[in-house]
Amino acid sequence: MPVIANDDQHDPNKILPIDYDWAREYYESGVANNWVPQEIPMQDDVRQWNGDALTEGERRLVEWNLGFFSTAESLTANNVVLALYEYVTAPECRQYLLRQAYEEAIHTDTFIYCCDSLGFDPEYMYGMYDRIPSISEKDEFVVDLTRAIDRDEFTIETDADLREFLRDLVGFYVIMEGVFFYAGFAMMLGLKRRNKMVGIGQQFEYIMRDESLHVGFGVDLINQIRSENPGVWTEEFGREVTDLVTEAVELERIYAHEACPDDVLGMSGEGFADYVEHVADRRLEQLDLPAQYGTDNPFPWMSEQVDLNKEKNFFETQVTEYRSGGSLDW
Repeated sequence: MPVIANDDQHDPNKILPIDYDWAREYYESGVANNWVPQEIPMQDDVRQWNGDALTEGERRLVEWNLGFFSTAESLTANNVVLALYEYVTAPECRQYLLRQAYEEAIHTDTFIYCCDSLGFDPEYMYGMYDRIPSISEKDEFVVDLTRAIDRDEFTIETDADLREFLRDLVGFYVIMEGVFFYAGFAMMLGLKRRNKMVGIGQQFEYIMRDESLHVGFGVDLINQIRSENPGVWTEEFGREVTDLVTEAVELERIYAHEACPDDVLGMSGEGFADYVEHVADRRLEQLDLPAQYGTDNPFPWMSEQVDLNKEKNFFETQVTEYRSGGSLDW
């Protein structure tokens, strides 16, 4: 069986025949999800933001999530292009990584669009990474997991090298996109369910749909590497990954309580923290690791939001069947 990372068996310029059908399927699903932020109207959001429709707590929740995601999406894009792409040599996997990089650019553009629409000072918005410890600590936690493969002299030659590469994949796909993003998704979609900042909520719906594919691809990539290199994923490394995920959950609990003050009606930091525990258990199970929390999903409506068999047509305000391999009909 050919290997994915740093191998001599793949010519990255020859995508056929395809060895990894699952990677091609993620690419096709990504194409079917195609969207751009400017197609979502923001007039009502601007009116609410400039008026008195939002409490101070709700305004803080919006600002913090826009501030976190604006930097986190750029970090993720840089990791895909500058770290992962070099070592993933199967061409169909590289094709999806390029698709993901494009989607990260769309997400970055989304926060430019939101920032411009609401009249944010860019220095204020993008400065949250340095100004708010709970945002900075999440970003730095993930970046620390990737420092080894960012070295110019890094190569994948030994099992230890491959574990460094897997640690990067866990950091960005499982923790950043699969855990850290989901409290923010729930917060923004919770506001949308109450008819507040609906335009931004729709943007986050589309971002979450992309991110669900990213997480799925990342988990499948990790598990493919594990299956092709059975000596790499040891029990000790599995425990290390579990510890990383539980540490990430603690960081996200802090963020959830600080980003969602008590005066946000019908929403609580503790509820979002419980949701993160529920999501973290799902991520661990995807990696064949034991769940750590056993926390029930406090937001069952979020399961509907991430169901990739459905999509919302914003112009008809109805739910239509998802069409794999097609495109959204704008």
